[in-house]
Parts: sequence; C-alpha cells; structure tokens
Amino acid sequence: MTDTKGNGRNVIIFVADGLRNGSVNPTDTPTLYSVRQQGVSFANSHSLFPTFTTPNASAIATGHYLGDTGDFSNTIYTGFPSPNANGSVTPFIENDSVLGDIDEKFPGNNFLDEESLLAYGRSQGFNTAAVGKLGPVALQDVTQVNREGGTTGTIPTPKTIIIDDSTNGATPPITAAGSPSAVPLDRDIVNRLQAAGLDVKPTLRVQPAGNNTTPGTLNANVAQQQYFADATTKVILPKFQEEGKPFALVYWSRDPDGTQHNQGDSLNTLTPGINGPTSKAGVKNADDNLKQLLDYLKSTGLDKTTDVFITSDHGFSTISKQVIDSQGTKTTSYAATQTYAGVNPGFLPAGFVAIDLAHDLGLPLYDPNPTTLPPDLKHI
Repeated sequence: MTDTKGNGRNVIIFVADGLRNGSVNPTDTPTLYSVRQQGVSFANSHSLFPTFTTPNASAIATGHYLGDTGDFSNTIYTGFPSPNANGSVTPFIENDSVLGDIDEKFPGNNFLDEESLLAYGRSQGFNTAAVGKLGPVALQDVTQVNREGGTTGTIPTPKTIIIDDSTNGATPPITAAGSPSAVPLDRDIVNRLQAAGLDVKPTLRVQPAGNNTTPGTLNANVAQQQYFADATTKVILPKFQEEGKPFALVYWSRDPDGTQHNQGDSLNTLTPGINGPTSKAGVKNADDNLKQLLDYLKSTGLDKTTDVFITSDHGFSTISKQVIDSQGTKTTSYAATQTYAGVNPGFLPAGFVAIDLAHDLGLPLYDPNPTTLPPDLKHI
C-alpha cells in the first residue's frame, strides 16, 4: 500500500475457510494448486487458534495476536447481556448485530482495539470491500457495523463495501423478525447489482446440518458463493477500476468449512468424513471462486497491479464423539455416561470438557445458555 494519490498496488486477500493444506492438489483444486506452484508458498503457516474462525479472522484483519484483539473464540464472554443475542452474555459473534453490541462498549467502537488493514486502507484513500461469510467479513473493518442510536438502531451505510449473508440493499434496510440487522449498501452498489442482474440481498445458504440421527447436506454452498463471486467481479471490482484508486478487498469463502461442518457423507462415523464427495465439492467451490476472481483480474489487466494473498483461517478434521483412538477404544469420560437430548448414548455432548471439570472438581457448573445438565451438577 502507499498513500493517498501516491498510487499503489491493489491487494486482494482470499480466505478459503477451513481449507486443509492436504486438500490442495491438481485434481480437486487446480487454481489453488497452480498459485501455490507459481507463487510464494508459506510451507509452515499456522492458525492462531484451531479451529475457530473469528480469532483467526481478527489476526488476518489486524496482524495482531489474540492477546491484543481479545477475540479468543466464536463466542466470547462479554460481561453484559447482548441485546441482539437474546440477552446472552456469551454471544455467538459471527453476527453483524452482535459485533455492533460489543463494539459499542469499546473506545472508538472497535472491540478488537487494533486498526485493521481495511480501516488503514480507507484512511489512506484506498477503496475497500469485504465479501463473503457472515462474521469474519465484518471483522475486517469491524467499526463499520455499529448502529446509529445504539444497539436498537440501524447500521448506517458502511464506508467499506460489506456484502455478507445479512446484507440488504433496501432503503431503509428491511429485516425479518429475529434476524440480524441488515448491512445496507451504497445506492451506487445497489444500482450496479441490479444492472448486473443480481439481487440486492445475497442468495440464501441452503445446507441442512443434520443431527445425530439424520445426515446433513449433500451439496456444497455453490449458489450463495456464486452470488458473492459475481458481486465481486461484476460490481465491486469494475467500480473500483472505474474510479482509478488503489483498492484492498477481502473475499472470505465460507466453503469448504460450511460444507465440511454440515456434510452428510458420514453419520456418526469417521469415514469418509470430510474426505467424502460433499466436502470435496466444497473445496472445489472455493477453488472455482478463486478462479473467477483471478480470471477477472487477468482479463482487465488488473493482475499487473494487484497482489493476491491466499490463506485459510484454520484447517479441519473429522472427529469422533465416542471413539478415541485407532483401535476403537471408546471414551470413559464422565460426560459421556450421562443422557442428553439429541446426543447418542455414550457420545460426548457439547461442553463435555466443562462438564468433566465440574464433576471432577466437585464444583457447580454455570451454563450461560442453559441446557440439560447432568443431575449431580447444580446449575447456577
């Protein structure tokens, strides 16, 4: 980056959420593989916090460790009820409205306490945009999702173009009851989306997660991510090119992570796990998005002035909630001996570490979002 009117190179950061190093190969990911072979490959790169998205998103946004940003997980203890998370004190922060709730309590409306790359770019006269997965996208310029008039107000049009799951180009924003407040779009972006044949609201993600008795999705998140890729290559990048200013853009691909989480190739088994066809389709989906972006850069000549950084926030693995080693040994965890709704007998429930610690230490267990607890652990 350089300064205002001093020209400068463009920057695109492409994040393939949940992509494993071993998933990149000439067959499944020809674009990613080609870039790795032809570009600079960081062979010993690591996430800061496997395997949660937002801590690593905060590092990608700011370049700072978690002790500086305070973003240690996808849910964090706020110390106050979050109005846009049903009053929870441990809200899930992959939500623009919740990020706004937290921001409001911090100086400069910035709960990360550090300047992000996109915020710095804006201050230097760069055009900026963040596109893709709800949560980590807004974190790239987190002060832009603060609401006017506090937690009950609407989010003003951000200076950075933000297009994620909750974006709504309507004026004023229209939201369904109980949904996150919409991130509005500049009228010029709305007009450009419509001219390109795109809706002002992103395509919905349709990937049933399944449960302990029903398999999840058998399809990658293709339709939604095609919308994001089209919005980037048919609207945002052409606008930036017309305006002639250098730009910084973050494209956050939900796949393969979203598909790997919800894949229906395995039900309560480790095989094929995330090596099955559905997860592979999610990996290819991310690769296809990257190809569309790179093809646009090349076709317009922007490739000569644009540096593209490709990364993942974390890897991914298939885990068992019962078997603990390759010999088929089953867990003897106290938590697995209890009965829970939606959990198979003998399987570990969500929060099993806290349950085991409370049991072994003889302490009561506090669940900020109450669920059914074992009978000998008093909820306080």
